[in-house]
Amino acid sequence: MRLLKFRFPLLSILLLGLSVATTAVPLVGADAFAQDQQPAQAQPAEQADQQSQPVANGLIDAAMADLNKAKKEYASLHDSAKQPGGDDETLVALSGRADELNRSVTAISARLKPRNAEIDARLTQLGPVPKEGQPPEAAIVAQERDRLNAERAQISALMLDADNLTTEANRVSMQLVDKRRKLFTETLLKHTEISGNTFQDAGSALVAESLSFSDAVTSWIGFVLKAKLGSLLAAVLLSAGAALLFLSGGYRLFRRYYVQDEAIENPAYISRLSVAFWSTLIRTISLAAFLITSFFFLSNFNVLRPDIAPILAAVFGFIGLAYFVGRLSNAVFAPFRPHWRLVKLSNKGAYSLTWCLRAMAVVNGLDYVFDRISESMGSPVVVTVVKSFFAALLIGVILIAASFGSPMLAKNGDPNAPGRRWPHGMAIILRVLGILVIFTSFIGYVGLARFMATQMIMTSAVIATMYLGFQLGKVVSKQGVFAETIIGRFLESRLKLGEVALDQCGLVAGLATYSVALLTGIPLILLSWGFHVQDLELIAYRLFTEIRIGNISISLLGIFVGILLFAGGYLLTRWFQRWLDSNVMARGQVDLGVRNSVKTGIGYLGIAVAAIISISAAGINLSSLALVASALSVGIGFGLQNIVSNFVSGLILLVERPFKVGDWIVSGTSEGIVKRISVRATEIETFRKQSIIVPNSELINASVGNWTHRNRLARSEIPVSVSFDSDPRKVMEILLELVRGVPKILRNPEPHVEFLRFGPSSLDFEMRFYLSDLSDGMEIRNNLRIEILKRFREEGISIPYPHQELHIVRGGARGQRADVAGKRLTDSADGPETEDELIESLASPAEESAPGAKSTGRRRGRTAAE
Repeated sequence: MRLLKFRFPLLSILLLGLSVATTAVPLVGADAFAQDQQPAQAQPAEQADQQSQPVANGLIDAAMADLNKAKKEYASLHDSAKQPGGDDETLVALSGRADELNRSVTAISARLKPRNAEIDARLTQLGPVPKEGQPPEAAIVAQERDRLNAERAQISALMLDADNLTTEANRVSMQLVDKRRKLFTETLLKHTEISGNTFQDAGSALVAESLSFSDAVTSWIGFVLKAKLGSLLAAVLLSAGAALLFLSGGYRLFRRYYVQDEAIENPAYISRLSVAFWSTLIRTISLAAFLITSFFFLSNFNVLRPDIAPILAAVFGFIGLAYFVGRLSNAVFAPFRPHWRLVKLSNKGAYSLTWCLRAMAVVNGLDYVFDRISESMGSPVVVTVVKSFFAALLIGVILIAASFGSPMLAKNGDPNAPGRRWPHGMAIILRVLGILVIFTSFIGYVGLARFMATQMIMTSAVIATMYLGFQLGKVVSKQGVFAETIIGRFLESRLKLGEVALDQCGLVAGLATYSVALLTGIPLILLSWGFHVQDLELIAYRLFTEIRIGNISISLLGIFVGILLFAGGYLLTRWFQRWLDSNVMARGQVDLGVRNSVKTGIGYLGIAVAAIISISAAGINLSSLALVASALSVGIGFGLQNIVSNFVSGLILLVERPFKVGDWIVSGTSEGIVKRISVRATEIETFRKQSIIVPNSELINASVGNWTHRNRLARSEIPVSVSFDSDPRKVMEILLELVRGVPKILRNPEPHVEFLRFGPSSLDFEMRFYLSDLSDGMEIRNNLRIEILKRFREEGISIPYPHQELHIVRGGARGQRADVAGKRLTDSADGPETEDELIESLASPAEESAPGAKSTGRRRGRTAAE
């Protein structure tokens, strides 16, 4: 009866927890026999020194005790692995023990490595032993060196034993894996004679099995009603609560995401995909959780007997399998809702295919239940063989019958119209699979036929569900699609997310859908192909903790923890920056530039500490990074010298603070307000609102003018020019009167007016005054100019135009006319003539002369003008 039980783990495929609950995994035996191992003995002369190091001795003694215990466990495991026979569950339990042994021995070596490194560092500090002819070293130094060498020898011996034990444990683990593989192959390809005598023997045994099963169920019910009625009621009550929690709660929470809405006449493809995938996954998981908790309560309340528990677990597995296949077929084919259908089938074809899939799932599930009944009742193997034969035969017949149907949608697109036949290739595949299952059963390979039938149902259903998940993730990830979903509209209305943010959320949602499909589908497929739950646990453990690439060990879990620690450190740093700035420095009225420097320094320090902690948590050796950095330091120095220069310059700017955020600086062609100082560059915003990013090295190596370095006090000037006939003293008095009337102009230093020069056409003055805030200069100068112009007009003081003199030199009479013209142009500065008078005065009387002379004069005039 145990011959075929591990080949068809339907219950394990659907309900991982049920498999664990019904399988008793033996723990590592504490009373296993072991080979005597002699611990390393310390030298008598060194015992006094060793007693002076209790920490090191305690570490070595504990490691030695753990290693001896591991050797005993290895001896017991080795003896168990050598024993012939055994079923798959026993071999799985031994593999678990071997893996646990390997982890414990590896932990012993990991505990000893830091102490070994400390000893090596201390011996390096002590230096080598003096050679002949050199002065002898102090006795205390020699004693310490001898003690450290003895301790290092002990640690090295322990680590060597641990490495050897790890190698032997790995060898035993590989032997167990090989035995499991051979057992699976032998059982799967076991040949059984199919004849009339086989069916006759199976019939007789089946009658006896039915009577035994009836007696077992009757006695169990009587036992429960008499002795376990209270426990049964408690388990039923808790199971009802679990049903309310998982089934009803799941329906209420996720109903809107997987219920096919009748009111929608033409749902979008993404809606159909989403409903199909989530309705299959969520409902199946909810039912599986309910079945697992129900079995758990019944087992823990001691309601189930050892002969009934496997049968009830098989019944729960059968329910889960039938429900899963039924939900999937209903979601994909939608026999009663053609507008929600994912494939192009007619109504009749969808209905018939749905029932074909459900029938195959029911046959396969019942075969699994009957197998567990035969095993629990101790029936002969021939009963299981015959049951599996008929199950495989029925599944093959269903496949062949389905290949002759006409399920495809008609050409006119009407789902109610008679459908078309399968594509030729698909019909051939179905017939070949059905005939292959039937033929394999008839030639005596019933186990292989049953395995093929199981994979056609279970693996195909899981792959179909994964395909729906992949398609859903692909569609959701497309640009603009996520915003049209229910979740997208909810996020848009609640969080006010924009189009770009919704697209990014859609990408995350697509990746999450891929992950859900993979994490649920791959374990189920592996279980259906003969893997055990402990195999998956071991694979997951090694995947997340110890991926080895050569001598490098990568831990995905450690990397994930490191990322979380870095993110937490980054958020904590940003929170501390904001708290310090708003609660401490702002209340203390600290200068804005100092606040920025402190915030920036704390930010870089916090990020650096978070990076170091996360790298250490990820299992990356910082000493290895130091070696790599030292090897690449020369190349980094040449290739990244500008970046390093800017980085160092940024640190100097933050510490020395020649300018700070909010200062008005001038550097080269850049002038504006400092907005941000980072370690690479400084952002300057000009008065035209243009942001200029200046590398820090340029600000360090070049001259920088800072208008607000010490304070915002600044001198401002307004140049004023008046005509020559104006009284200079009166002009100065007027200007002083106007400037003293402005409240924002400082009285100390006192404003004054300077008589600068005698200009070409004016008297030049300059009004000079001081402002407490140079940002007010533009407004004050503008208002002062308006008042100056207004007051000058009232006092009759004119502001002259600039004078220009034009001299045209010509020979003879033309020269005289040029002098006259120059004189008149000069006079025009005081009072220009009209344009007609000027043209008339410049007109040449020689126009009566020869035309040649006239044209020559004109050419010379053009040449002079040019």
